[in-house]
Amino acid sequence: MIMTFIYRGIVLFVLAFVTRCMFREKDFWKQVTAALVILPLVLRVLLIK
Repeated sequence: MIMTFIYRGIVLFVLAFVTRCMFREKDFWKQVTAALVILPLVLRVLLIK
């Protein structure tokens, strides 16, 4: 149970930084790449495989 919360915390931490980088990035293709990285991270936070 506690490992699940630690796992979710780590994933949320990475998700926050990727989202922040996506909005700060000027290059469109780097934003698209960040969006593709965000998608599996969101699914991991929701524990959807």
